[in-house]
Amino acid sequence: MPADHAASAPRGAFITVEGGDGAGKTTLVRSLAACLSQSGHRVRVTFEPGGTELGTRLRSLVLDPELDLGDWDETWLFLAARASHVQEVLNPALSAGELVFSDRFGDSTLAYQGYGRGLDLDRLRRLNAEATNELQPDMTLLLDVPAEVGLARTRVRSSDGDRIGDADLAFHRRVNAGFRALAAQDSERITIIDASREAPTVLADAFEIVHGWLDARGNDSYNVAR
Repeated sequence: MPADHAASAPRGAFITVEGGDGAGKTTLVRSLAACLSQSGHRVRVTFEPGGTELGTRLRSLVLDPELDLGDWDETWLFLAARASHVQEVLNPALSAGELVFSDRFGDSTLAYQGYGRGLDLDRLRRLNAEATNELQPDMTLLLDVPAEVGLARTRVRSSDGDRIGDADLAFHRRVNAGFRALAAQDSERITIIDASREAPTVLADAFEIVHGWLDARGNDSYNVAR
């Protein structure tokens, strides 16, 4: 966190939900937030790319199937959206002691642009650290589902195409393999959840994991009754 954050304000917790297309990230984030809000936590829900006006505009560009973007063009747009997201949403919410859930963050860049597009992972890590001022999630839930299943879900949900969702199956398989590789490299932060199951089962597992982590953390700064 930046050094100029108020020392007297207890820091909140930053939890991200990651996974390939159709893994159920958005549904899980909203459901987890609702459950934890009912438990008295002050919860902020956000997403990438988006969460800010700039992020929303960049999202429309980066996903536009009619726009011819190079792989690094795509990456820079995601990084610009993330920098805005950190500055305008994440850092203020964490400084206020909130429990923040984000649907995607830096791991998505490594999985999609690194493992999926084949861009240099070390460079991506350096650029992401600069864009986020080295902000890292405290905890990440990785929803793992076969690429075929995830893509089938997205196509049932919407017939609208996008540049990334419309990429071939081999690309999405590389992305999923990339997420699993990231989890293996950072197993203390990233917990894999089998997302091929029904949504209530996935939610129950995720809630147990998050609730247990919060209890172990022993910090109620993001709880209403503080």
